[in-house]
Amino acid sequence: LMAPRNPLLIAWILQLATISKNISTSFAFSPARDPRSASSSLNMSIGPFPELLVYDMDACLWDKEMYEMPSIPSPNNIVMGDLNGRGNGVIGVMSGQNQISLHKGTLMGLQEHADGQLYPGMKVAFASSADTPKAEKIGRASLKLLEVLPGLTVWDLVVGRDWGGVDHNQIGRQPPLLSSNKALSHFPNLRKATGIRYDRMLFFDDCNWGDHCGMVARGCTEPDTGVGPATVRTPNGLGEKEWRLGLETYAKHATKLMEQSK
Repeated sequence: LMAPRNPLLIAWILQLATISKNISTSFAFSPARDPRSASSSLNMSIGPFPELLVYDMDACLWDKEMYEMPSIPSPNNIVMGDLNGRGNGVIGVMSGQNQISLHKGTLMGLQEHADGQLYPGMKVAFASSADTPKAEKIGRASLKLLEVLPGLTVWDLVVGRDWGGVDHNQIGRQPPLLSSNKALSHFPNLRKATGIRYDRMLFFDDCNWGDHCGMVARGCTEPDTGVGPATVRTPNGLGEKEWRLGLETYAKHATKLMEQSK
């Protein structure tokens, strides 16, 4: 695994550490937990990084809306290019004449996550209210083709590495399991499947079709703290600025939780 070598990134990490200085340093991170485990209680140590990073997909994770795409991408529809200076890989997939690509902040965050050094214990999942079964299939196919690092797809990283091959992602809005309201279906499903508390989550959503961030923050709260996920709206997609803002937002969120638990 490669340590960060970008001086600006190192400086930013030091700045974030300053923001998080009041958070306990006796972190108690663990692999994917049994949802029934007591480790999901408030008594566990609170780290400065989220335990579960949740991405909306369309117009947030990547630059397209899946319901507008005409066809399901295949390995014959990939676009090769530079993966943020980490080598050549799949930077896009074609659906008809449309190229689907990860936003810059998405790729940066997933690469840092893949390196496994900056955010100990953090895992990733997706919460997307894709409109139709076809849109859901296009989204899943794209996740299995787009790469984070050469040879490592988004799906390989999130489903394969983070969850040991188990698909916890909440993609779509087809009843009875999912609806268009992520606070009523997607996040409760994630909470149950992963055992990770709402107040240990960070959620990115473009919110261009409704205030999903607000609905989730208000509607998915823990009974002992009354707090839900930290959220960041990305109306123009998840850029580098939004990625850094998300981590800073969560660090402040965690500080408040630590103070509240005293």
